[in-house]
Amino acid sequence: MSDADDPDATRTTYAPALDDRFPVPLRGVAVDPRTRCAHWHAAVDVIALRFGCCETYYPCASCHDAAADHDAEPWPRDRFDEPVVFCGRCRGRLSAREYLDCDDACPRCGAAFNPGCRAHRDRYFEP
Repeated sequence: MSDADDPDATRTTYAPALDDRFPVPLRGVAVDPRTRCAHWHAAVDVIALRFGCCETYYPCASCHDAAADHDAEPWPRDRFDEPVVFCGRCRGRLSAREYLDCDDACPRCGAAFNPGCRAHRDRYFEP
């Protein structure tokens, strides 16, 4: 069954509700089981990122803006060795260093990541 055929594949959650389908604290708008959201839903949009302001994972900054009651803050540079990226395919967690050093694919399962995300990494990670 594809995600599109599954009635539970997408749902919208808003703060303070967390999406209980994931083993990390995750919020977003119309999030599917692979962490694609209403804003980014291509096959390569399979990660959620942890924000420094609330230590919650969101599929994208737009989801954070829609679901949080505070301004987004990127993950702090002095914590780049902590888990901060959640792969929606294998459910593995990557540190900021692992993610920033990967070649747009999960080092655990090989899932392709959206290469366009490089253009706005400063929204998610301190420079």
